[in-house]
Amino acid sequence: MKLRSSFVCQQCGYETPSWYGKCPSCGSWNSLVETVREAPSSKSQIQNKFKTPSTKPQKLSEVKHIEKNRLKSGYGEFDRVVGGGIVPGSVTLLAGDPGIGKSTLLLHVLAKIGGLYVSGEESAEQIKLRAKRLGIAGENISILAETGVESIIDVIARSPAKGGATRQSSTKTEIASPSERTRNDKGLVIVDSIQTLSSADLDGMAGSVGQIRHCTELLIATAKSQGIPVIIIGHVTKEGAIAGPKVLEHMVDTVLYLEGERFANARILRTLKNRFGAVEEVGIFEMGEGGLMEVANPSALFLQDRVKNVAGSVVTVIMEGTRPMLVEIQALVVPSQLAMPRRVANGIDYNRLQLLVAILQKRLGLPIGTFDVFVNVSGGMKIEEPAEDLAVAMAILSSFKNKPLDPKAAVFGELGLLGEVRRVSAEERRTKEARRLGFTTIISPATVRNLKQASDLLG
Repeated sequence: MKLRSSFVCQQCGYETPSWYGKCPSCGSWNSLVETVREAPSSKSQIQNKFKTPSTKPQKLSEVKHIEKNRLKSGYGEFDRVVGGGIVPGSVTLLAGDPGIGKSTLLLHVLAKIGGLYVSGEESAEQIKLRAKRLGIAGENISILAETGVESIIDVIARSPAKGGATRQSSTKTEIASPSERTRNDKGLVIVDSIQTLSSADLDGMAGSVGQIRHCTELLIATAKSQGIPVIIIGHVTKEGAIAGPKVLEHMVDTVLYLEGERFANARILRTLKNRFGAVEEVGIFEMGEGGLMEVANPSALFLQDRVKNVAGSVVTVIMEGTRPMLVEIQALVVPSQLAMPRRVANGIDYNRLQLLVAILQKRLGLPIGTFDVFVNVSGGMKIEEPAEDLAVAMAILSSFKNKPLDPKAAVFGELGLLGEVRRVSAEERRTKEARRLGFTTIISPATVRNLKQASDLLG
């Protein structure tokens, strides 16, 4: 039976029983989203399973809490990112560009933990071919090619332990009882992807905002009631944002993002939100013939192809979560043939590059107003913290003067508009990591006070 739904404007709250391209109230385009107005019986049954029996408030000190053992994926990098392991009953959203390796990563994780792989994009045969290529036998993995969320929830609720494996007795095959099935021993559920699912409760097509939100609500309710961890794969838009309503990120417990250059080997798994651990943690993987392999020493990966004693190359130390990592900043400064010289930034913010070029021109009198400036972070890394300022400025200065920096020097620090070198977080940890990898000269806020002092080290 179809539910009564209406279309609500996400800008002004105007409600109408039919869809319009333009909101009749506020005039916003494409802002009307289909929304369920009557709670479905199926949804109510699912949600009532994990509602508390009493609505009266409790003292926090009297709340009973049972510590649940986290599920270990067998990948130290993945477990680090999710906070030490996957929490039973949690819902995780994994997003990333097409072809970056989201399905490959989760297939490896599922092979370690065991569970159910729900595919709305590929057939079971296609998943089998990929698993064979990755060397995954898959004895503890069950495949379900389905896009109806009600059917998926029904299968999850009825599945025996470890992704569909039945329990053998001497006389017959037994299915685990409901009480046994609530012991968090079903393993893991992967949904690939949320944009392909649809609910019979709504008329909208799969991938619409209403369908994505409603299907996610049902999956979250099932995960909480059954105590089963669920990882949802989500697509991203061409701008790089997670497709679907922004509220989707607020609904789930953890949001992960897999990034990197599609045709490069390095892959970076980043935490954007985590209710069970630290945010901004990263895990480093390398794509090989056997799939994604974790990298124990990320600094060595990003510096393995570095060419020493070349002008424009500077090594900096960045903090990704709680981990210091060394990456190479490359700069190229050449005379421009254009009326407006180009400023190209790959791996750092474009506006930040413009700011650093202006500081170099003003504080050092560097005549690069008629030069093209290109800056690249090797290995496909993207740096967002200001601690790379000094390294970027030194790389540009080195390329302009055609003088290489000491190959054993590591540079980090924030640059102010007055040319001063400002302190950054975790300076001691950055220094220790650089010295551990053999860098003997540290150019940082502790050793130089301004850009002029740093530039003098180039001679």
